[in-house]
Amino acid sequence: MDEPQAVPSAPVPPPPAAAANSGLADNVAGALAYITFIPAVLFLILDPYKNRPFVRFNALQCLGLYVVAICFGVIMIVPILGWIVGILGDLTLAVFWVMCIVKAANGQLYKVPVVGNFVEQMAAGK
Repeated sequence: MDEPQAVPSAPVPPPPAAAANSGLADNVAGALAYITFIPAVLFLILDPYKNRPFVRFNALQCLGLYVVAICFGVIMIVPILGWIVGILGDLTLAVFWVMCIVKAANGQLYKVPVVGNFVEQMAAGK
């Protein structure tokens, strides 16, 4: 009986090199925009990213979520009722934040219910 012989596998071609000025992929930049407000602001200022609609939308939505978080912080000044509303709002905001990061990393455009509509109008208007 003949023993099977190992067939050398064909070499795997390397992945295509990114262009020198292309920067990060849109899905990576969109997900990074949600880490803090600093990358979001940078993506709105830096030239290769500010012209990409997906990155621009996610950066603006991140800043919108920060504004909502500040509003919940102000609401928490009110004793008891403000604390309850603020804590529930912050927990809801945290869930939306994680969903935005995951959706952006997968290349999907996800709009947060109230903030997303406003941000979509801002992103379209440049």
